[in-house]
Amino acid sequence: MRLHRYIITSVILLLQVSLFAQRIPSKKPKLIVGITISGMRYDYLSAYWDKFGEDGFKKMAGTGIHCKNAWYDHLITESAVGYATIATGTKPDAHGIVADYWFERLEGEIQYCIDDPNQTAIEAAAANGHYSPNTLMSRTLTDELRIVSQFKSKVIGVSLDPKASILLSGHTANAAYWFNPDRGTWTTSSYYLDSLPDWTIDFNNKNYKDIYLDKIWEPLLPLEEYKESMADDNPYESGLYGQHTFPYDLKGIRKTEKINDYSLLMSTPWGNTYTKDFAISAIVNEEMGMGEQTDWINISFNATKYIAGKYTTWSVEIQDMYMRLDADLAHLLSFLDDQIGLENVLIYLTADHAIADDPDYLAENRIPSGYFNYHRNISLLKSYLNAVYGQGNWVTFYYAQQIYLNRQLIEDSRLSLDEVQDRVANFIIQFSGVSNALPSYILQRNNFTEGVFRRIQNSYNQKRSGDVIIYLTPGWVERGSEYREILSDFHFDAHVPLIFYGWKINRYTLPRRVSPLDIVPTLAYFLEISVPENAAGDVIPEVVR
Repeated sequence: MRLHRYIITSVILLLQVSLFAQRIPSKKPKLIVGITISGMRYDYLSAYWDKFGEDGFKKMAGTGIHCKNAWYDHLITESAVGYATIATGTKPDAHGIVADYWFERLEGEIQYCIDDPNQTAIEAAAANGHYSPNTLMSRTLTDELRIVSQFKSKVIGVSLDPKASILLSGHTANAAYWFNPDRGTWTTSSYYLDSLPDWTIDFNNKNYKDIYLDKIWEPLLPLEEYKESMADDNPYESGLYGQHTFPYDLKGIRKTEKINDYSLLMSTPWGNTYTKDFAISAIVNEEMGMGEQTDWINISFNATKYIAGKYTTWSVEIQDMYMRLDADLAHLLSFLDDQIGLENVLIYLTADHAIADDPDYLAENRIPSGYFNYHRNISLLKSYLNAVYGQGNWVTFYYAQQIYLNRQLIEDSRLSLDEVQDRVANFIIQFSGVSNALPSYILQRNNFTEGVFRRIQNSYNQKRSGDVIIYLTPGWVERGSEYREILSDFHFDAHVPLIFYGWKINRYTLPRRVSPLDIVPTLAYFLEISVPENAAGDVIPEVVR
């Protein structure tokens, strides 16, 4: 009897030791998962906390390292700039992605940040396939990882938005996938692959896209329980094809509006679900996290951005979408634990930028705010320059608070570029909502270490930035540009969430100020590899302790 108990006890102890051994973290993470949520404000976490489940945002922020004071330190916080900054750990002045678009002076052309005419779309019907990371001037940490591992580490990007997938994953990624709204499928370009892998084709053929677009988007809770949001019917929303109150019959909208593609999916919560499902399929089929080298997948959730372009910052639709995203994250974490073990997976979560408050809403509540109407103001500037210097096309391009002057005309007219920049800055600063207007020659000849001028300088790249950079007064936003993917008046803010979770990460709440620039050196410390040249962030000691 005693021997019997001894045997049973020994077996139990062996099982416990075996189970414990299985949960010991690997020496280095087997898989890094970079989660970027486009446009997510930091305070969405706290505002919606009580409505989240226990296994998504709460699990990551509550048991990981929650950085409550993470800020970007550059002026132009468009999506592409944020993605490049996260991936390289460098500022826009070095990585060169100064905005989603800029003006190439030598070619005299407007450049989209990922456009590459040398690449072709893998799918014949894809209009958004001529892309690559060639305009990115810096290497990413995934590039460094690939080099050190002799290109054995796998790196993959997944996102509805090709900018996110491409810029986050770098020059040497095995693949970057994005959404083709024409077919509702996942695609890539010839920069990465000659053809889509069989598993990608199989996933596309499952037609999840049709299942999602047959749904009715109804609130998860009764409307009166969305106390953190405005009324469902408020004056600050454009909505889905003019409809801005629940429920949204997606199938009916497609039929009524005669929508023949799958672009509507991008502006629904199921755009995020579709992204998560494809990312899981990539991890499984590419056997990520199963080899001797550390693999890396970047997952960017972008339906958040597209929905934000149609609804106000604190709308019921935004809150409901984040609650649904919380469930998607919970499923992703559960899958990672089952597939690889969370003790072997290092996860970080952040945002490319945050969405600022609606100026109309602020103004109604007597908070100073307004719109910088660039169409009218730049037109007045052109008239002023014609009056001063004579008739001519003195302004060649305006985008994202940057004025590009016609340098060839200025040179042919034997004018001083510095003097013209000064005159433009002095004129533009007279407009309401403009706090500062800085000529680029000042940025080239000075080194600013603090304040607004430092943020402007961090955004300034001599080759690609404008001749005059405008800083708008807080509360003021620029009216949507014709070049932007979303013609919205939402301004981009700099305070974003930053969470580290999983492999060897202890529970800690970090109140001091940090930056998304710090992600790269912190992960490089864990991986024991070099950071990209010009990396400007610091290792966060509280994360690596």
